[in-house]
Amino acid sequence: MPDVVKGPERVHNLTTRVIEGKEVAFDEEGFFLNPESWSRAIAETIALEMGIAELTERQWEMIYFLRGFYLANGRAPLNRDIKKQTGVSLLELEHLFPGGIRGGARRLAGLPNPKSC
Repeated sequence: MPDVVKGPERVHNLTTRVIEGKEVAFDEEGFFLNPESWSRAIAETIALEMGIAELTERQWEMIYFLRGFYLANGRAPLNRDIKKQTGVSLLELEHLFPGGIRGGARRLAGLPNPKSC
């Protein structure tokens, strides 16, 4: 099996990594700088690093919802948007992802840091 992740390079508070053969830039907290850099394979690699051996169908549903909402609206969904459009409570979302919605779901969905949205 080829190396999936090759050494990080620090440049001005960002990290550039090669994951699944693609160069991806992250901020100092591990959030994507460019959501278009995201791929399912990259999300799976990051999930493994977070201790998630395999993402469930429910987790993928939430990842794709978060991505779709962000790409359509230019911002991440508010908590009420998530509940209204998916039926998933924040408590359930917190249980689905280590790191909760911010450090888990948003990172795996390839969204930028909430501080910059």
